[in-house]
Amino acid sequence: MVITYNDATRLPRAVRSVLRQSLRGVEVIIVDDASTDGTEPVARALQREDPRVRYLRTEVNSGGCGTPRNRGVASARAPYVMFLDSDDELTRHACKSLLLEIERTGADFVTGQISRLYERTGKTARYYPALFARRRTVEGIAQEPEMFLDSFSTNKLYRAELLRRVPFPEDIHYEDHVFSTALYCAARRFAVVPWVVYLWHRAAAGGETRPSISLSLTEMANVRSRIQAARMSDDILRENGLGHLVHERQRRFVRQDLRVYLNPLPARDLAWIAEFVSVVRPYLAELDPVVFETVDPLMRVCCSFITDGRPDELLIAARSLNGPKAPPRAALRRDGHTYWGTAADPRREITPLRMAELPYTASRLRHEAVVTGEGTTLRLSIRTYDPFGVLEATPGWTAFLRFRDHRVPLRPRAQPGGEYLGEATVDLAGIRHGRLGFDGRYDPVVEIVRPDGRTTSDRLLVDPAAAPFTAAVPHHDVTVRAEGSAAFLRVVWRRRGPLRRLPKLRRAGVRLLRRIGAPEVKLRVYKGLISVLPPRRDLVLFESDVGAGYTGNPRYVYEELRRRGTPLRTVWSVSRNRRNFPPGTRLVRRMSWRHVWTMARAGYWVDSHGMPLAYPKPSGTRYLQTWHGQGIKSVGFDAPDLRADFDAPRAAWRAAVERWDALVAPSAEFERVFVPSNGYRGPLLRHGSPRCDVLVRGDPEAARRARERLEIPPGSRVLLYAPTYRDRARGSGRSVRADLTAMAEALSGEWTMVLRTHPVERFRVPEHLRHFVRPAGSYPEVNDLMLLSDALLTDYSSLMCDYAVTGRPMLFLIDDWDEYRHLERGVYHDLPAIAPGPCLTTTGELIEALRDLEGVTASFAPRYRAFRELWCAEERGHASARVVDDFFGPSPERVPGPAVRSVPERVGEPVLVPGVPDGRARDRAGADGRTDGRARRAGWRSPIRLPIPGWFR
Repeated sequence: MVITYNDATRLPRAVRSVLRQSLRGVEVIIVDDASTDGTEPVARALQREDPRVRYLRTEVNSGGCGTPRNRGVASARAPYVMFLDSDDELTRHACKSLLLEIERTGADFVTGQISRLYERTGKTARYYPALFARRRTVEGIAQEPEMFLDSFSTNKLYRAELLRRVPFPEDIHYEDHVFSTALYCAARRFAVVPWVVYLWHRAAAGGETRPSISLSLTEMANVRSRIQAARMSDDILRENGLGHLVHERQRRFVRQDLRVYLNPLPARDLAWIAEFVSVVRPYLAELDPVVFETVDPLMRVCCSFITDGRPDELLIAARSLNGPKAPPRAALRRDGHTYWGTAADPRREITPLRMAELPYTASRLRHEAVVTGEGTTLRLSIRTYDPFGVLEATPGWTAFLRFRDHRVPLRPRAQPGGEYLGEATVDLAGIRHGRLGFDGRYDPVVEIVRPDGRTTSDRLLVDPAAAPFTAAVPHHDVTVRAEGSAAFLRVVWRRRGPLRRLPKLRRAGVRLLRRIGAPEVKLRVYKGLISVLPPRRDLVLFESDVGAGYTGNPRYVYEELRRRGTPLRTVWSVSRNRRNFPPGTRLVRRMSWRHVWTMARAGYWVDSHGMPLAYPKPSGTRYLQTWHGQGIKSVGFDAPDLRADFDAPRAAWRAAVERWDALVAPSAEFERVFVPSNGYRGPLLRHGSPRCDVLVRGDPEAARRARERLEIPPGSRVLLYAPTYRDRARGSGRSVRADLTAMAEALSGEWTMVLRTHPVERFRVPEHLRHFVRPAGSYPEVNDLMLLSDALLTDYSSLMCDYAVTGRPMLFLIDDWDEYRHLERGVYHDLPAIAPGPCLTTTGELIEALRDLEGVTASFAPRYRAFRELWCAEERGHASARVVDDFFGPSPERVPGPAVRSVPERVGEPVLVPGVPDGRARDRAGADGRTDGRARRAGWRSPIRLPIPGWFR
């Protein structure tokens, strides 16, 4: 059923979203509430196009949605009904999927996920996704009162007989809220599904279309209608014997209904805010204090200012709900609690936000700016509030106003009220963005720099009603304006004059470069190069983690070569992040022309994942594959992306493995699993992992460096949390399965968590957890984190095998173990049977294990020893040197003797001979399967030196 009023333009889109349903047996009833535009002819045309469309029209407009919906229900002939507004759409399988669910469950209605679709950007956002996270059947609203948040009538499929018993109220707005409350009272059972069934279109502001009732938020009548609907809903619950749920439905009013007015409230004038307070205050004052107990602390603060009749304070607090989520102007800390303002009012407690406990680089200041301008000059008067004493605790700090890369010194002066006042003058004409100019925007910030160089910064709040300031500077038009509902300062640059053509010229140039630098062109050139140019025997190309940075086994092989002072020239392949490289390191961007040239000329490749698959290894080049870990997860042809029966990717990986001239094999277990699963048949270097050498030897400087960089409090124990990604949910953040909030509440103070997510994962640590969790996904060297930590929390990550070298405690959170081994990645080992620490399934169990870590560790000591023997038996702290000896030749200063172990080989296995181009030779083996080692003790041949282009030097 589609209800409409004066919406001729959008009506066809809504109707056709029903006619295109995968469930063909549908009837569309258009109920026109006496439209005065061209809606009627559009509706009748749709009726002529498809016999499944019926058209009903009322004679007089009802002023709401209840009357047309009731009329549509009365005329419906199907046993099931859905509602659709004429400006929205149903998803393709909405009807069929909901019909199957209601028949399967026997529910009175089934509700599905609703998603906002922002027409200006095309982006979507799900409505309370946690509410619809699980597919389930609910035996009445009392079982799950949080479902009061779902008060839409349009995302549900109903039994028609239920709708005839529960009609929509008429002559009021927000009838959905009242209807949904009555529906929840009448339904004995309802079902919830997690997929999106309804697209709620949000038109761009200022468009030609008429805003819906729910978006007419500036009208005070709208506020009154919403409160009227709230009161009626409360009464319905009481009349149906569910008075004990009234506070649950009222919590919905505070969390959702009130929030839609508070979000844009900073843009309203004080007179509007005062009237809003007078309208809302009586209803809020009636609510039981229990309603506010689980509400967001900032919403609770705003409600307190409404009930106290303080619109000026409400305006200040509302600016902290969105945008920069600015801290208060003043805060009080008492007995371990933090309060908004200068009084210990329980209604204004903001302790759960943990703003007062953040590390320095994340600490919060509030900057309110008055901006004026003349010509190209911008003048800012900035009032800085330090509610948590950050500046007082940081003697010697300096302040700057930063416009992207342009910094202006600030000299804030202390004021009698406790705040600081600073002034800055910025000549926009003096800001340079390179010779080609700049098209884009950024938000200026105030930076507070500590004497040790650490910086904390926050955006500037400005008057939302202030007119934008525009300036014409060389080759640009600049606009300085308030942005967002919280109104923070934004600067927008647009090229003008000849530079305006640059984007088109640049796009044309990019298209040309893409054609010239197309992968197939580069590959063709590369194959031509390797066919005519011999590799340089003094050039080594290093790459780690597909160019991610300076880390892993290649790093430690490289450092061993540097330590020896070999005459080899080294180049590192990097993607985008050039992190942690020592000064003087030669870098080349991965898959650039320089990289293609380097691959073709290098006499050695050293890599931890895989050089570009399509590129054959030049004849005479030797390839050392160090790999990047070992563990229980399936790899190679057993992994999800290759175990499917598709010839092309399997053939590509088989050819890639054939390029390897030597493989670092850190353990016998690695050799047993990894070698056959990848079809590798070449020599093995059985010395342990080069990257584990530092874990064997230890490095106090690495731990100190990591503790300082991550701002770990002195005396705090460190838990390294390193979950691996899920193949079916890469980048979703779902690998972080521990309840970090519960852990923070239970463990902060004694522990600090260092969160090391997998590089393919995307997870942002919420601000209220930053006092406990230090995000370290981008920290350049994971070894530093392992040496820093007191214990490891992981799931199925290969990091467990490296960490076992340290001998420190490990815990395993594997709540999805059955899913992971059967449906996800797959495993070679039964982790619960071999884990060197407890395998846990809940955060509660994890917290208890950490509280008794010493006892838990002692109980797993025999298993830990077995685990180390399985994976770490070869880790003796000199893997880098032994690998370099075998692959590049022994160091001249090394004298073979008892301290250098011979490498066990299988009978007849090829052994590396330094200096031989293909790196392979047969070494006579004894009856015990061990070689006499003569090939390895051959002298190291000095590489041939050939010219190299100047851009490598």
